[in-house]
Amino acid sequence: MSGQNESRSRPSGRAAVVVLGDIGRSPRMQYHALSLARQAHLEVDIVAYGGSDPHSAVKEHKSIHINEMTQWPSNPRSFPKILHPLLLILKTVVQFFMLLWYLCVKIPKPDVFIVQNPPSAPTLVAVKLASWIRRSAFIIDWHNFGYTLLALSLGRNSRFVALYHWIEKHFGKMANGSLCVTKAMQHELAQNWGISATVLYDQPPDFFQPASLEEKHKLFCGIDKSLRTPYSLQDCLSDEVLTPDDDNPNVTLFTTQTGTDISLKWNRPALIVSSTSWTPDEDFSILLEAALMYDRRVSALLNEDDLKREDVCWQEIKGGKQYPRLLFIITGKGPEKEKYEQKMAKLNLKRVAFRTMWLEPEDYPLLLGSADLGVCLHTSSSGLDLPMKVVDMFGCGLPVCAVSYSCINELVEVDKNGLLFSSSSELADQFVMLFKGFPGECGELKSLRQGVLASRSSVNWATEWEANAKPLISKVIFDNSS
Repeated sequence: MSGQNESRSRPSGRAAVVVLGDIGRSPRMQYHALSLARQAHLEVDIVAYGGSDPHSAVKEHKSIHINEMTQWPSNPRSFPKILHPLLLILKTVVQFFMLLWYLCVKIPKPDVFIVQNPPSAPTLVAVKLASWIRRSAFIIDWHNFGYTLLALSLGRNSRFVALYHWIEKHFGKMANGSLCVTKAMQHELAQNWGISATVLYDQPPDFFQPASLEEKHKLFCGIDKSLRTPYSLQDCLSDEVLTPDDDNPNVTLFTTQTGTDISLKWNRPALIVSSTSWTPDEDFSILLEAALMYDRRVSALLNEDDLKREDVCWQEIKGGKQYPRLLFIITGKGPEKEKYEQKMAKLNLKRVAFRTMWLEPEDYPLLLGSADLGVCLHTSSSGLDLPMKVVDMFGCGLPVCAVSYSCINELVEVDKNGLLFSSSSELADQFVMLFKGFPGECGELKSLRQGVLASRSSVNWATEWEANAKPLISKVIFDNSS
């Protein structure tokens, strides 16, 4: 999204973007805010929780104003479980009145509220009431169905889930307009909810691009020390014998700089990236099992001797042979992160290493643009949404291996921009096939990357938003003011 038109016309109205969550971890709503300011020339108020920094383009835009609500504290571990339902009710009531305070008092009257769903309760109720009080239009951006997420923890037959479903459907039908992320979701909303929604596919904004060699080297210099620090006592990155050049700050695990010349190392590990919120709808054990299978299958293919001295083994693996070391960098924050880090530390792998990290918003696209492959373990609680992380990976020219589910083919085209898998064994087979001969050969991997690069040039967030979201928003504002 170019900012070249920002100064051509002064904002002619106002929009409020509402997220009952961390705005820094809500990229689609950040992109909505940027498009509302840049393409619709509106003043934009974001009402959300803080926690993670949004992208600098959002923070620095003069027409975007971020209003951070106070977040509900996490429950103390000593709190009796029998009182958790009461605490949940109290939390919902507090969130409802806080939202009303911000939407009706703290921010100027908007022409339209655009709210992220889920969460549905109390968000949709509060935004609907605020839109009635302030005589504003009300648009829901359906990312998923909230009741299906709640069912992951409470079960489909829970009365709380049934109540949540009713609230989501009842207040969803009260909106002046709806956007959604897939055609499958559009069909579900129309057939079973009585809601007409416009599909707005996630697309990467302009700052998701393939990284240049200079950008890769700068990024790797910044994270090289953490990459060499293992979770366990040793792994294939930390235990390699360092040469005098490896102490040079211009030498990383992946790149070398001599004067002004930067080159990729021939024996570098293959870099695989996955992003996660560390929640139950992403089973990370699939990736850990696939890594273990890759390690064992390659050892078998190369007839490696398990009795060989460890230092000799590490040097041979560092040399690459036919199959490279794999470095998995997992980004994101979430409740199950510590559990999986402990599992990673217990793995005994010869040629696979794991690292977890949280990157600044400006560095995350650089990591994706520097990687060799992306992995997505998102399975969708409803089976109707698509993973934003894959969209970001495609924007950076990165092919993807993704878990197969009902509507993922709206995004991942097998053998064109990625591969689909249904088990850890299938994913391990894909690693063996894609990385044989890395980095020189890898015909399949190179073909997938070319497919991603060919398709990414045809559409981006700005054009998708201009064609689908802007007409709906303009119509809703016009109809509400008539």
